[in-house]
Amino acid sequence: RENPVTVKTVSELVKKLSILLTEQHKKLAVAESCTGGWLAKALTDQSGSSDWFERGFVTYSNLAKHEMLSVSLDTLENFGAVSEKTVAEMATGALEHSHADVSVSISGIAGPGGGSAEKPVGLVWFGFAQHEATDTVVLSKKEIFTGDREAVRHQAVTFALQQLVDLLQNSRA
Repeated sequence: RENPVTVKTVSELVKKLSILLTEQHKKLAVAESCTGGWLAKALTDQSGSSDWFERGFVTYSNLAKHEMLSVSLDTLENFGAVSEKTVAEMATGALEHSHADVSVSISGIAGPGGGSAEKPVGLVWFGFAQHEATDTVVLSKKEIFTGDREAVRHQAVTFALQQLVDLLQNSRA
């Protein structure tokens, strides 16, 4: 799947996201693995982000996912770090370990090595969690991006931003 990404696109998405979070009086937390803090950096490049960006977790190792985000060791052992169940627990954990209303988690295989037939290079899972009334709603999505390590990571950041914008636009009451 071709997804050309530019810095302008990232900054435009961050600007849209900042407006939505501000209008809805919500705060955002991010939990990143394969993107290594790139999403948090893009978010905090926006002036005024301290009004809506609550915190970021860079949990590259499984132990960090477990200790910082309460991802179950059973989940990591049975499904792996790059899985629907792991990103769902990461997203939920980001909410539980912050004062945010919305979170996104990212875990994938950026390459060039580490892929398999089941989990190819370019596979990235995303988790989105949001407090709604008395519930926490969690969605997971996966994408397979193409290109080198930097391209996969950049596409993952852009995808996460676009999905957050879509999620918040759809949750407007």
